[in-house]
Amino acid sequence: MADMADMADTAETTEDIRLVVLDMAGTTVADGGLVEQAFAAAARRLGADPDQMTDYVRATMGESKISVFRHLFGEETRAQEANRAFEAAYSELVDGGRVHALPGARETIEKLREGGRTVVLTTGFARATQDAILAALGWRDLVPLTLCPADAGGRGRPYPDMVLTALLRTAAADDVRRIAVVGDTSYDMLTGVRAGAGLVAGVLTGAHDAQALRAAGATHVLDSVADLPGVLGRPAAPASTRWASSTTRTCSSARSTSPKYPAR
Repeated sequence: MADMADMADTAETTEDIRLVVLDMAGTTVADGGLVEQAFAAAARRLGADPDQMTDYVRATMGESKISVFRHLFGEETRAQEANRAFEAAYSELVDGGRVHALPGARETIEKLREGGRTVVLTTGFARATQDAILAALGWRDLVPLTLCPADAGGRGRPYPDMVLTALLRTAAADDVRRIAVVGDTSYDMLTGVRAGAGLVAGVLTGAHDAQALRAAGATHVLDSVADLPGVLGRPAAPASTRWASSTTRTCSSARSTSPKYPAR
């Protein structure tokens, strides 16, 4: 659950959250090491030693997979080949019944939507892999919108593009501070910070620990996504006079500093 400091910070604003952007693997979907297994398969396909890449793969969990392969292999053709091999390997694992929802994930999404909030699911995977996961979980109709990097112009995390695309496509909020971004990696947190989200929550069911999540800008750290409805509290309020009267505050004032990640 969120700690008391988090809850104190939350009390003033989280009822105004209208758009919730959730990561998939590690946040709402159990990973169980599948990402690392698929990366290893891709590395072997290109004749590389996966053991030499493991630390980097773990550190960059949450980043667009093609960006990771560009760093690891350099040359674009090899990076694209590795990415295709990764997606194929991951899809085989999904088809083999190796993917399942994290406890309380579906219920959380349903509760948020019932409370009047819009929920969007995002991923660093390609669209075909994302669709395979959604189909395996029976989640095709669970949310009104799902996004992968290609849907937002090609740039994945840590860029804010998917979060801002979610806002533009759903028109669910009139202010970026009324967005919540939730994920299990440092890159998810940085994405939320760069998008100006009012709540950036890390969960401890995936790749990175609380220290890493906070260092990357998390405003809250939760045991799991199942704790999110309690943090957000009441059902979403309609456009409030408090937000309308707060135009003197800037989006950068809440978090003027953020960790520096290399652009890829």
